[in-house]
Amino acid sequence: MRPAKPPLRPVRWQPPPSKPLPQPDLQHAVTVVGVPGYAPEDVVVDGGGNVWTGVDDGRLLRIAGDGAEVQVVADTGGRPLGLAVGHDGRILVCDSHRGLLRCDPKTGKLETLVSDVAGRPLMLCSNVIESTDGTIYFTESTDRFGYENYKGAVLEARGGGSLFRRDTDGTVDVLASGLNFANGVMLTDDESAVVFAESMSARLSKYWLTGDRAGSITELVTELPGYPDNIALGSDGRVWAALVSERNRLSEWLSPRAPTLRKLLWRLPYRWMPDPKSTVWAIAFDPDDGRVLAQLHTVHPAFGLVTGVAEAQGRLWLGCIGAPAVGCIDL
Repeated sequence: MRPAKPPLRPVRWQPPPSKPLPQPDLQHAVTVVGVPGYAPEDVVVDGGGNVWTGVDDGRLLRIAGDGAEVQVVADTGGRPLGLAVGHDGRILVCDSHRGLLRCDPKTGKLETLVSDVAGRPLMLCSNVIESTDGTIYFTESTDRFGYENYKGAVLEARGGGSLFRRDTDGTVDVLASGLNFANGVMLTDDESAVVFAESMSARLSKYWLTGDRAGSITELVTELPGYPDNIALGSDGRVWAALVSERNRLSEWLSPRAPTLRKLLWRLPYRWMPDPKSTVWAIAFDPDDGRVLAQLHTVHPAFGLVTGVAEAQGRLWLGCIGAPAVGCIDL
């Protein structure tokens, strides 16, 4: 049952312009691997080549690298979203209902790492990454809406997302706030910066951890023609980004106009809210200057709305919110 929609408090906001990208160069066929559950939102690959994902009924799944076997390892009782493989092999899980969790892949035992920040419960814990020294960086897309009502954050355009750091002693600090639907997060290959995505701002940015720019944020990729979701480190340090859909004309037309229009729209049934257009889209960017290095952009009748991406062993794995399946292509 969908939770009751919280009141909408929209503000006027001007979406960024959109600039075209080079033509897609990855024309590979997408192999679809069915899973026992819907909307496997993110994908990560562990040290044994297994693919991990979480579906919308709370279960965490481990898929053999060849796609032949799928095991249910744990059940969060919530809605798992972004995942990461920790430095010790345990699986970090962002759960929209429960916060930041950690799963023992051998036993399926779950522990809660962060459920609230400064006394406020996390509303939509989105994605996570762990450094080699055990420091964890994670995002919250919005501080007002859970996953089941995420479109409210899009309509509100208030910028309620954040980037957090959890130190090894459990202390949590806010590195950046006021983000426009903060989403994917990853560390650069040398761990000099955290790269994070803001879906509604259609951009990727760097939060610098070392050097003269430590503590500052610089933009890496801007004015994307689609909404970036989860991101991941790829070969030669490239930044892979899953783009869930093309830009939504209706929601972006409404954002700079009278907030009353969006309040009226929010009163309608949730299923009438603007929907993203299904596509299969992933882009690799240069980690230094944001150049497009590779791009997959196609459609598939049984797979779409790509929200997760992971490169491993010559394959690109894809998660989604539009099918009971993950996808992959051979690079």
